[in-house]
Amino acid sequence: MPYQQTVTAPSLENRVITLQHDSSVLASNPLGDPSQRPVNVYLPQAYYHRPRKNRRFAVLYSLAGFTGAGPGQLNWKGFEENLVERLERLISSNQMAPTIVVFPDCFTAFGGTQYINSSAIGNYADYINTELVPLIDQEFRTKAAREHRGCFGKSSGGYGSLMLAMHYPKIWGGVANHSGDAYFDFVYRSDWPGVLTHLQRYSDAPRGKSRATSLRQANGLGEDDGRVERFLNSVWSRPRGGAERPSGDEMMALMLLGMAASYDPDPEAKNGFRLPFDLQSGQLIPERWRAWLKHDPINQIKRYAPNLKKLRGLFMDCGHRDQFHIHYGSRQLSQAMLKADIKHHYEEFDGTHSGIDHRLDVSLPFLAKRLR
Repeated sequence: MPYQQTVTAPSLENRVITLQHDSSVLASNPLGDPSQRPVNVYLPQAYYHRPRKNRRFAVLYSLAGFTGAGPGQLNWKGFEENLVERLERLISSNQMAPTIVVFPDCFTAFGGTQYINSSAIGNYADYINTELVPLIDQEFRTKAAREHRGCFGKSSGGYGSLMLAMHYPKIWGGVANHSGDAYFDFVYRSDWPGVLTHLQRYSDAPRGKSRATSLRQANGLGEDDGRVERFLNSVWSRPRGGAERPSGDEMMALMLLGMAASYDPDPEAKNGFRLPFDLQSGQLIPERWRAWLKHDPINQIKRYAPNLKKLRGLFMDCGHRDQFHIHYGSRQLSQAMLKADIKHHYEEFDGTHSGIDHRLDVSLPFLAKRLR
């Protein structure tokens, strides 16, 4: 028997390749966030198998939720797996086809992104579609076609995955949406009163008195009277050592303001975006809220149904005890898809919005099978 040289795949840690990418799309973004970003790429062991050294692989993009980013998904976890360890287990046990997985870094000063273009945050949809996808296809042996490319994520990452699939059908062929934002009237509106009360601390009006300039916001402009700017400056000026890290109330305010910057950006407005509620009276501003609702996936199904029908795989799930009530939005979203004759797989499970990475054991094999 002739001698055959074997090439051993690098260790698990070394199978994650890190590229440093200088983004022209994110250069001069309005928040001053870095335009050079790390791009972590997981290569399965089969990628190094010498007898099939020209083999190409399907690609999945993992979109982190709000307050998360690609590099954080690779961190060691106590009593559970990180995402790379989960991929290794699923692939080595033949539950999932060998697949390349990309971990983009889309963190922002607001704590994350919805993976859509925004003049107030940056064009993160363009960043992924026009820069990262071509970069990965150039650097690695991918099956460089939409039929073999998908994205997945939880919460904002699930929302972003669905938005990419809806709006860019020539790029994406499959999506898994775990507990993605939907039914904005439930998901966001109930959190705004607490945010408004927190922002009240940054008002320059005497306590207990209303300023006429503040009350003018109810005309539908959704303008900041200065308190939002002062709040943002307070949070963003703190040292990164952690001693003054944002509180829970501050993180909720930062997230909701990030959503406003995503869904209702306006370069002419203070801070680059408008608000859906009057800061002083708490009155809902219908015109501004309609701008949010245009981004609700439930309201986009009818328009983008043809694009979703082109997908080779569409997976959705949600815990039926989700503390942000997203399961109601997921149910409506699934029903809207059924009415539009969009083939998809929807599941509910006993869980909340937290600690649900185990659901990737279902969605990742689903996507890998349909995109390979």
